[in-house]
Amino acid sequence: MISSRVTAEVQDPASVEAAIESRFSCRAFLPDKAVGRSDIQEILRVASQAASGTNTQPWKVYVLQGNQRDNLVEQVCAVDDAVYADPGLAAKHREKVDYYPAEWVSPYIDRRRQNGWSLYDLLGIGRGEKDKMHAQLQRNYRFFDAPVGLIFTVDRVMGRGSLIDYGMFLQNIMLMARTRGLHTCPQAAWNYYAKTIMPIIGAGADETLVCGMSLGYADESAPVNTLVTPRETVDSFTQWV
Repeated sequence: MISSRVTAEVQDPASVEAAIESRFSCRAFLPDKAVGRSDIQEILRVASQAASGTNTQPWKVYVLQGNQRDNLVEQVCAVDDAVYADPGLAAKHREKVDYYPAEWVSPYIDRRRQNGWSLYDLLGIGRGEKDKMHAQLQRNYRFFDAPVGLIFTVDRVMGRGSLIDYGMFLQNIMLMARTRGLHTCPQAAWNYYAKTIMPIIGAGADETLVCGMSLGYADESAPVNTLVTPRETVDSFTQWV
């Protein structure tokens, strides 16, 4: 516990940088290597130190392990398979999510395409192989085999600023996971099936789903975990005024 935040010093800045730079969206976990409840609690405790407007702390977290996790996976995958088989069911089961822009423009569409095709190339999935693409997308709804699934919600009354606060909280979770040798994958894909998910986890009608996250130990032998997403240079996104 930090006794004085004003005078506290970060004794090992290199470790902070390593946690940030080694974070990536892990898409293959070791399903049989459990994560202790005390580790999860400590990760969430420290992550809750994230800044939030007027200290609103808008985050709500649902932790799923074991049978509860498996039940969610089974039910969401069943709905996802049904929608894939009959796209006409999408309106019944899928939420309309505005996580991404209504109209894609450059450079964002270029980065999105590069990311998607780099992933598919790594997995040997060719253009037009819809069944394979569906199977890979559905890996999201299996938490990429991670033993811990996290679902995040926020009260509907909260404004857009609370999502900014939430982003800082989520980043803290991902960095704290690295301090324990764990990896994560933040997942917007869960938002599409909020109608199915929210009753299963026991969320209230006054809550809306923010995203999901996989948490566990990375499968170091999985080719998918070798994917490296490029980053723009500081000069490309910075204006010195």
